[in-house]
Amino acid sequence: MKTIAVVFAVATLALASTSADAKGCLKGAAVGGVAGHYAGHHAVLGAVAGCIYGRRHARQQDLQRQQQQGQAPAGQEKL
Repeated sequence: MKTIAVVFAVATLALASTSADAKGCLKGAAVGGVAGHYAGHHAVLGAVAGCIYGRRHARQQDLQRQQQQGQAPAGQEKL
């Protein structure tokens, strides 16, 4: 049952993301997969969690860079 849930989660993330959304995901998935493997043979679950965290972290860094440059975050431009 766990395997089916993990496969479903990975497939959902793969279909939901586009190439532009992959920033941070690959590195996070690699680190999370290794950590999950050593933490009880949960490499796939670790990779999914790492991808989610890596994507979130990359988005936060982009927002900080835009704020430092004095630009409005994407989607927040003045009309």
